[in-house]
Amino acid sequence: MIELSNIHLRLPSLAGEVHILRGIDLSLAAGEAAALVGPSGSGKSTLMMVLAGLERPSAGTVAVAGQELTAMDEDALALFRRDNIGIVFQNFHLVPTMTALENVAMPLEFAGRADAFDLAESGLDQVGLSHRLTHYPAQLSGGEQQRVALARACAARPRLILADEPTGNLDGDTGGAVMDLLFRLRDELDLTLLLITHETGLAGRCGRIVRMADGRIADPGADPGADPGIDPGIDRGLAPAEAAE
Repeated sequence: MIELSNIHLRLPSLAGEVHILRGIDLSLAAGEAAALVGPSGSGKSTLMMVLAGLERPSAGTVAVAGQELTAMDEDALALFRRDNIGIVFQNFHLVPTMTALENVAMPLEFAGRADAFDLAESGLDQVGLSHRLTHYPAQLSGGEQQRVALARACAARPRLILADEPTGNLDGDTGGAVMDLLFRLRDELDLTLLLITHETGLAGRCGRIVRMADGRIADPGADPGADPGIDPGIDRGLAPAEAAE
């Protein structure tokens, strides 16, 4: 499903070139759930952006579902991402002037789906928000907003879900409920999942833990509780906010 080969990312700065990703090799099989962990600044969120086709690497190849993203132009990338990749962000990224139903339907409308609103309504029902269809984001709790974001990410039945600290702005109980929902949707829809998290309990729910440090993939076999990028004292789905990477 995912094949990253020798990924490098270098970006200019006032202090000179910054080497953010340093020779990343990573493979995920279809249907696999993996947690990407590591300290803030290790490159986790940047790697997710590269994997989503939102940031082009300076070198290396990115392939998802047999398609090489690094060979696509921007239009082809946008179409591929629309049909194959769902993204869940820490800050929800809902359009404030749209209702929950409109937020979920929007990418489906862009895809030309005549049944966009029917699918959106079904998706919101799946996440327990059939009673919030006409509510705007400001009228929803943080947990409800993240459930709308989950419904939107899964609405087009993508092959891959990328979730970047999805519980980072939620309290422990709410975060745990949202993650229960994410894993249920992953099982029901047979999705491949890459989850960025600092939290031991969440990482442990994935079949595999991938560790990053200093822009590289670190030792994959270490104890999760010993990793500096995971907080071993948090077990309920609440992840500390991560600095911009």
